[in-house]
Amino acid sequence: MSKKAIILLSGGLDSSTVLAIAKAEGYECHALTINYHQRHNAELVAARNIANFFKVEDFKIIDIDLSWLKNSALTNKDISIPENPSIGIPVTYVPARNTIMMSLALAWAETIKCQDIFIGVNAVDYSGYPDCRPEYIESFQNMSNLATKSGVEGSEIKIHTPLIEMSKAEIINEGIKNKVDYKMTVSCYQATENGVACGKCDSCRLRKEGFKFAKKEDPTNYKI
Repeated sequence: MSKKAIILLSGGLDSSTVLAIAKAEGYECHALTINYHQRHNAELVAARNIANFFKVEDFKIIDIDLSWLKNSALTNKDISIPENPSIGIPVTYVPARNTIMMSLALAWAETIKCQDIFIGVNAVDYSGYPDCRPEYIESFQNMSNLATKSGVEGSEIKIHTPLIEMSKAEIINEGIKNKVDYKMTVSCYQATENGVACGKCDSCRLRKEGFKFAKKEDPTNYKI
């Protein structure tokens, strides 16, 4: 019988690769997407399409309105998305976003007696978010096993971060090996309703560079 895994699926390049890796490792995949009232819904559509493509066991979109967190450009449309690399933690950082998302994944994991959670955090080619670092993941895993019935009773929760030490080019090559169709994914912070990427934001820059260094054709539909 396959082991169950919760996959946090945003609809972007990284999380889609993680889903493909978990699937290739023989996990029964349950995909969780969070609608936190971000700037656009294109990534939610992408997540559903990707979940269907990989034939996940179950797929949920959970609505958690974080639009009242007004200091992030991803939850406040009055703040411009930076089009140049930032110094320090960028304004696209959403306070506690990964903690909120992983907590929901943890709750679902306990509900379906699942001990494995996959998330596509990366500490190499990334924007400098504090909740993408290995020490954060380790701390969350420790908390998970202290704060849950599952952990207390000996069924430990494991947080899997298969991309955490990969470059974006390495991630892309791994995804292609595992049959990810990157044309289906949306990474842009300010994509159109139809998923057309701006080509200027930090996420687009990292994506473009990833395909360039991977020496693979970038299938993304950019405005520029």
